[in-house]
Amino acid sequence: MTDWIEILKQQTATGDQMGREVPQMLANPDITEAQVKTLFAALEKQAEFVEKLRMALEKFGHDFSVIKAAERLEERYADLAASVAEKLKAMRG
Repeated sequence: MTDWIEILKQQTATGDQMGREVPQMLANPDITEAQVKTLFAALEKQAEFVEKLRMALEKFGHDFSVIKAAERLEERYADLAASVAEKLKAMRG
């Protein structure tokens, strides 16, 4: 049986780490456009995974607080992806 709560905990820890690391990466003056594109793609992939996780949590009837935590994590990844998209836009002038 899949432990959805454990997956959510692991993904939340990863999201916390990304929340700290992404701004540092974007602030690096030596970051390339290719690196920013790769970062954006990775964040989009994580956001999609967390969306599927949230849907699974809903499907299997987990508590509202658990589903809310997944929604917050989904929003965090979307926000991070948006900040990376802004950086990419700025790099392209």
